[in-house]
Amino acid sequence: MSVVDDVLLGVIEGITEFLPISSTGHLIIAEHWLGQRSDTYNVVIQAGAILAVTLIYWRRIVELLTQWDKPDNRAYLGNLVVAFLVTAVLGLVVKKLGFQLPTAINPIAWALIIGGVWMIGAEAVAGRMPESAKVTLRVAIAVGVAQVVAGVFPGTSRSATTIFTAMLLGTTNRAAATEFVFLVGIPTMYAASAYELYDQIKHGGVAADWGPLGVAFVVSTVTAFIAVKWLLGYIQGHRFTVFAIYRILFGGALLGLSAMGVLG
Repeated sequence: MSVVDDVLLGVIEGITEFLPISSTGHLIIAEHWLGQRSDTYNVVIQAGAILAVTLIYWRRIVELLTQWDKPDNRAYLGNLVVAFLVTAVLGLVVKKLGFQLPTAINPIAWALIIGGVWMIGAEAVAGRMPESAKVTLRVAIAVGVAQVVAGVFPGTSRSATTIFTAMLLGTTNRAAATEFVFLVGIPTMYAASAYELYDQIKHGGVAADWGPLGVAFVVSTVTAFIAVKWLLGYIQGHRFTVFAIYRILFGGALLGLSAMGVLG
């Protein structure tokens, strides 16, 4: 792979990891043109995006960890732990069952389209519910389950699935739902990345060209930082409709390209 490919993959990962448009789906599609990447490559560039979100939320993280004696912080931190544990347990079950991510284009395209339609409908329903920024135990459990579901079906998007699950179950404030989902995603994705690296080491070691991989990691980190900061500002006054429309159009384009034989 050329440096240009590494930069491009870093940009794709950085933009799509936390926007509700599916990073896995976009990266799988990119592989059809840029070639298959190693598992190590996948883990490392994803870690760049996670690092970016950690830097964005570092004050909130410090507050939760150092002021857990406050009832609101303690309850919020407890819900984060519940969501993480639900994800971890169900994720390990899926892993032990030997599930492999599908890489065919059509299922990803349909997941993008169906997810886009669902986003529009879910936000309309949530918009008729009372405004609330409260995260309940029910929301935490559901977000944990939603993270695993999104991981099993490329194209659904972890952020989209979890944000709208939270909104439909009562955390109707977009900013509050997004913050909770992103904070849950930090330990979840760090743990998943660490597990994948451990699994690779256990089964023969980590093979990677660290120079190009370092380029992709840096690009992913910087791009994700910019994308998430923009998203957090955007949702203060806008719905997620633009992302839903993008998913529907992109999914439709993929189905068309697949039908013409351009994508396999």
